Formats: sequence, structure tokens, C-alpha cells
Amino acid sequence: MFNILVVDDEPLICKGLSSLLASSGLDIGHIYTAGSGYEALDCVRMEEIDLLVTDIQMGAMSGIELMQHAKLAKPWVQTIIISAHETFQYAQMAVRLGAKDYLIKPLNSEQFLDSVRNVLLKMDKPSPELATLMSGIGDSFRLEEPLPAYSQLLNALLADPGIVLGNEEGMRNLDELQMKGPYFSVIKLKLPGVGLGKKYNARDSGLLLYGVLNIAKELLDQEWNSIAFYSPGEEITVIIQWDEKSYEESAAGQVGRLDMLGRSLHFNIHKYLHLNVVIGISQILKGLSFMEVLNRQASKAILWNKEHNDHYVFYYGDFNWNNYTADPSAEELHTRSNLIVQRAKEYIDGNYAQKGLTIHEVAKKNHVSPNYLSYLFKKNTGHNLWEYVIKLRMEDSREMILHTDLRRYEIAERVGYESPEHFSKIFKKYYGISPSELKK
Repeated sequence: MFNILVVDDEPLICKGLSSLLASSGLDIGHIYTAGSGYEALDCVRMEEIDLLVTDIQMGAMSGIELMQHAKLAKPWVQTIIISAHETFQYAQMAVRLGAKDYLIKPLNSEQFLDSVRNVLLKMDKPSPELATLMSGIGDSFRLEEPLPAYSQLLNALLADPGIVLGNEEGMRNLDELQMKGPYFSVIKLKLPGVGLGKKYNARDSGLLLYGVLNIAKELLDQEWNSIAFYSPGEEITVIIQWDEKSYEESAAGQVGRLDMLGRSLHFNIHKYLHLNVVIGISQILKGLSFMEVLNRQASKAILWNKEHNDHYVFYYGDFNWNNYTADPSAEELHTRSNLIVQRAKEYIDGNYAQKGLTIHEVAKKNHVSPNYLSYLFKKNTGHNLWEYVIKLRMEDSREMILHTDLRRYEIAERVGYESPEHFSKIFKKYYGISPSELKK
């Protein structure tokens, strides 16, 4: 069963869409509603949300911004945008960021339910090719390497760009692939148990590699200018590229989007193939001549799984390689990890009452990705970062309820909530009683 969050600053629309979904006969578990982007973001963080249905214009946080922050928290959450404006620019941006549909108000009931139904069906099923692979028809399953004529070229580009770029035929082939950038990043996917002398035999390894490639291509084709292919060492490599305009467009930053993509790849591969694939993500550099550097960065990022074997998505830029003359020792790693968490706690302690505080903001202050900060925070403290924010807000508000005469809306304001109703909902979930019941 799927959980759906409906977000609109008009309560009647939230109520109407919720009623429509509840009586639709779709496989829906819970339907949540929120009247603002900030309220919705708290819901995404605290509940298991599968589909976000959001208005695009909602005051302090737009639907586009909500979508970006929700995907930073949980990249697998799917989104349908609703809008009163048939604006091409909004629609284009929404689709580029991965929205599954863009619907114009006033909504047609059948069209809305069809859109929701289509999204839920695709979330529950792998592609037909992957379904065939998973059904176990291995003997009759024919593997076809995508773009076989170019895999060798792309792997050569990653190994030694100078040779390919200095060759007229190589440049012509890169033009045919539309490898123009000028910004590039490399992502590598390493499958556990695949390769010489590993858990799976050659035939099963081939099937699993094909399955991972299939999932990667399906996710990438939705919103990325990219190419995925087989690489030596039983790996899948993805080259991501941006032109000047698209590189500047994302408000969350392209590194944040790469982080989302890595986590979404891991989530879906685990969901359909039951594999914990290790993913290494390079930095973003300008120019094809840096391909060997990017390839080396992605491979090196994967190696950190040896130190953090319960974590699977690694961004090269998280580890400050330049600070070490050699690979850091376990003690140096431990010291740096503790420092990152300590600084994050200090920043949260001083800013937890700030409206619109996000994990992305805390991570940016620490110069690490939200994914890595969230992992370290949970590993070092035993609870996730947003639980810590809520803990501070709730303890502070409880003290104000018990020892001051401040009104509910004043307390909500002081601990970072824009609406007293939203504050009361979080408070009751945390303590089991409402602020007014505690006051009595």
C-alpha cells in the first residue's frame, strides 16, 4: 500500500483531493495533508511518503522547492505538480527535476486519478525487460550490451582522454554521442559478489549486471543527460553531463542532485534485485580532458565502503583527500567523523528555531553532502539529524508551555514553526498530548 501527501495552501483543495483519493479504490494506505511547504517537509521527514502531490505556488516555499528538499530527504519519493498557471517554464523545470506529471487547476477528477494511478503502477513494477530477467528465464534471456560500438570508446576516454581527444575518429564518435558537456561527473556502481572468484558465476553475474544497467538507464532517462555502460572490473559506469544553462538551474545544487541520484539508484537496485550496490560519485569538472580524474575519483570514493561497510553511496568531495599525504588511518577517519558531527550539532543548537532550517543547509556549513552528514550523525549519535532538531524544538516549547504565559502561536513562532496547528500536531506526536492538555 502507498502513502500519499497532498499539499496546498487552500484547505478545501486538500480536503477535496484527499476525499477523491480515499474513494478511488487505489492501493492507498495513508493520505496526509499539509497547508505549506514547511509543514509538508516535516511530514516527508517523519512519515513514509511514496507520492507527493503539491501545488506549485504556496508562499514561503514553492512546490518546486518542496520537491527538491523532499528528494534530498528521500530521493525515491515521486511527485505530481498541480498549478493554477499553465506556465511552460514551471512545467519544464518540474519535469526536469523528475515530476511525473504537471496538472492544471481546476483539476479534472478522472485525469487526476489516472495520473496518480500511473505513478503508483510504475513505482510498484520494474520495467518489462527487468521483470523478464527476475522471472528466472535465464537460458532464453539474451543480453545485449547497450551501444556496444561505443563502450570501448567511453572506457578508453576514462582511462586516457588524451588519446581519444587527439584522434579524429574518436572525436567524431563522441560528437555522435553528443558528449559536449562542458560539465561532467562520473558515477560508478560496484556489485557485491560479482566478478572472478566471487559469489555469482559468470552467467548470473551477467544477468545481475544487465539488471543494474537496466534500472540505472530507466532512472537516468527521466531527468538526466547521461550515458550508462559496462566497464572493466564488473562495474557499471555512468557519465553525467550538463550544458552551461542546465548546470546553473538547480537551486539545490548539482552535487545535491547527484547525491539524490546515487541514493535513488541504490534504493531501486536493492528493491528489485536485493543487492547492496556500492556507488561512488566524482566531483563535477569542466572539460572532457578531466575524464580520467573523474573516473579515478569515483573509483576511490567506492573504496570508503571498506571503512563504512553499512553505507553504500559515497561522494568523493566528502573526504577532503588533499588534507592527507596518504590514505587516512582509521584514527584520522574517526577524528574527522566526530568533528563533522560535533560541528553539525553546534550549528543545530544555535539555529534549530530558524524557520525553514534544512539538512542541506547544515551539510553545506560542514562542506559535506546531506547524505554523508545524515549517515555520520545517525552512526555517532544513534538518532537521525532531523529527530535531533525536533527534540530541541519540543524540549524548548515544553519549557515555555510550563513556565511562561506565552500563547501557542508565540511558542510555535519561537521554535521555528510557521503555523500553531502544525506545531501542535508535531508536539502531540512527540509527547502524546497536545500543548493545551500539558498546560492544564
